Amino acid sequence: MKAFVTGGAGFIASHIVDRLLSGGHEATVFDNLCTGFSANLEHHAGSDRFAFHRGDVLDLEDLKARMRGHDTLFHFQAHADVRGGISNTRTDFEQNVTGTWNALEAARLSGIKTILFSSSATVYGEPSVFPTPEDFPLIQTSLYGASKLAGEAMLHAYAEYFGMRTVLFRFVSWIGPRYSHGVVFDFVNKLRKNPEKLEVLGDGNQRKSYLDVRDGVSGIFCALDRFQGNKGIFNLGHDDCLNVLDLARIVISEMGLENVEIVPSGGIRGWVGDSPFVHLDTARIKALGWRPSLSIEEGIRATTRYLMANPWLLDSRS
Repeated sequence: MKAFVTGGAGFIASHIVDRLLSGGHEATVFDNLCTGFSANLEHHAGSDRFAFHRGDVLDLEDLKARMRGHDTLFHFQAHADVRGGISNTRTDFEQNVTGTWNALEAARLSGIKTILFSSSATVYGEPSVFPTPEDFPLIQTSLYGASKLAGEAMLHAYAEYFGMRTVLFRFVSWIGPRYSHGVVFDFVNKLRKNPEKLEVLGDGNQRKSYLDVRDGVSGIFCALDRFQGNKGIFNLGHDDCLNVLDLARIVISEMGLENVEIVPSGGIRGWVGDSPFVHLDTARIKALGWRPSLSIEEGIRATTRYLMANPWLLDSRS
């Protein structure tokens, strides 16, 4: 495989690059380093099977030039802040819709036939069925979710028009090494600044599923290797869920803190567009032989340890 990875310096996609290179494949990363970090890839420097290009998916001409000669596209670049669409309604459209069209068009012109895409559990909005299966009706509650759904639709249209094989993944919140934004990140950052009090968005009873990035990447490659169709949709999440208050207590424990006052802000959700319960049905990916190997608590503790050992990452977002 000669793979082109958009957003390849980011949290999730840098692990995909690791998996590609450890498997003997070639990987070219295309990333503007807006949210990704070159440090996530520095251990591949000098490899003749690895290349890095700093570029933006909104630059179609550069994207087309860099993508030539590849056979597989992992399109994992995205604006991934669900809350950000409230203050800037344009960003999700530009980065997640226009950017995805650019990636697909460059792939078409380059002759790429296999495309893997990072979608999100947010496309389900606030579902009424749990665990939520892939065929549940998709009613949007955020611009981020809407932009991801638009990306899914474009992938399916390109697959139909141009004979491409597209495999898309609807993720829960991922955790693990190189984690650079999200609830665990926010909690560790807050507790570094004030180890006596932790403010929690919402009432703390929001229940979410979390998946360690190492398990998630295994699921992606399981589908890539074993799914035989040309248009696949797979949920990737954990069998279990955890509420925000329990997650906070695990982070506090792992940081070695005691007598921390947890102060919820109130309300059933943390922000507009935040679904208070996220739990995906993963029977479809499990039918291909995948299972998560780490518990949610193990993943949260490992993530907390990683962040504490890498304060530069916390400082970069402060």
